Amino acid sequence: MSARLAKFALMFGNFVIGVAILAPAGMLAELAQGLAVTIRDAGLLVTFGAVVLCFGSPLVTWATSGIERRTLLSATIAVVAVGHAASAFAPNYGTLLTLRLVMVAVAAIYTPQAASTIALIVPEKERPSAIAFVFLGWSLALAAGLPLITFLAAHLGWRAAYGVLAALAAASLLLLVLGVPGRLAGAAVSLRSWGRIVRNGSIILLLLITALMTSALFVIFTYLGPLLHKLVDAGPRTIGTFFALFGVAGFVGNLLATRVVTRLGAFATSAAVILSMFLGALVWSLGVGVLAAMAVGILLQGFGFAAANSMQQARLVAAAPELSSATVALNTSSIYVGQALGSALGGFLFEHEHVVAVGYATAAFFGAALAALALTRRRTGV
Repeated sequence: MSARLAKFALMFGNFVIGVAILAPAGMLAELAQGLAVTIRDAGLLVTFGAVVLCFGSPLVTWATSGIERRTLLSATIAVVAVGHAASAFAPNYGTLLTLRLVMVAVAAIYTPQAASTIALIVPEKERPSAIAFVFLGWSLALAAGLPLITFLAAHLGWRAAYGVLAALAAASLLLLVLGVPGRLAGAAVSLRSWGRIVRNGSIILLLLITALMTSALFVIFTYLGPLLHKLVDAGPRTIGTFFALFGVAGFVGNLLATRVVTRLGAFATSAAVILSMFLGALVWSLGVGVLAAMAVGILLQGFGFAAANSMQQARLVAAAPELSSATVALNTSSIYVGQALGSALGGFLFEHEHVVAVGYATAAFFGAALAALALTRRRTGV
C-alpha cells in the first residue's frame, strides 16, 4: 500500500471535512428562506459549529489518541456521511442545527489526526510537503466544493446539496479503507502533554497566529454571498465564482508552498502568504462596491490562507515533534476559534449594516497575525 495512495485518501477526507464545515456559507440565502430564519441565523450554523469544533478538537484527540488511525478516521467520515444524509431530511432549523453540532463534534477528530497520520507514513524530511498536500483538501473544498454547493442549493435546493455531501463522504470512506495502512498508532496524548504545550511560548504564539488569521478571513468569508449581493447585487453565479476564485487561488498557493518551503523555510513562506492575505483585505476594503477590486482582494486572501495553515502545521510539528498530535489538534482548535470569532463579528457587522467595516476588521486581524509572526522567528527558529 503506497504512501501516495494514503496521502490522496487523507487529502480527499480533508476535502470532505472542509466542505462539511463550510457548506452553510455557500447556501445561506437558501437555508434562510427554506427554514424561515434570518441570514444571520443561518450563519450561526457556521458560528455554533465552530464553537463545538474549537473545544472538541483537543478533547477528542486526547480521548481517541490510542485508537488505530485507519479505524478512527474511517469511523469519523462515516458519521459525517450519516449526518449529511439526515440533514437532507431535517424538518426545521432546530433539527438541522442539532444534527450539525453532533456531526461537527465528531468531525473535529479528522483534520489533526490526518496530519499526524501522514507524519507516521512518510520519512521525516518529507513531512512538511506531505502535510501541506493533505491540506490541499481544504483548498479543493473552497475551489470546487463550495461553488458546487452554491450551484446545487440555488438550482436544486439545500436538501439536494446535503445529499451530494453525503455521497462524497461515502466515497471518502471507501478511499480511507483502501488507502490508509492498518495498525498505525501515534503516541498517546497525556494530560502532561497539554501542560508542556501551555508552558511553551513558541507553540502558544503559533496557535495565536492561526486564530488571528482565521478570524480575519471568516469576518468576510462566512457572509461572502450576502455581502456580494448587498454591495454589487451579485447573483448565485457571481457568488459561486468568488468562492471558486478563492479556492483555486488557495489550491495554487498551497501547491506552490509545498514546492518552495524546503528552499525558503517555513517562516519565510508563512510571512509571504500572510502578507498576501493582509494586502487582499486592504484591496477589498478600498475597492468595496467595485466587483473587480473585490475579486482581486478575495484572490489574494485565498492565495495565502491554505498555504498559511499548512505552514502552521509544519512549524508546530518541527517545534515539538513528540507533541505533534496534541499541537496539531490545538492548531485545528485555533482555526475553529477563529471561525467562531470571525463569523460572529461578521454577522454582527452585517446585521447592523456596517458592510464597509467588514473589510477593515479583516485587515486589522491579518495585521495582528503578521505582528505575532515576527515574534516567532526569534523563539522558534523555524
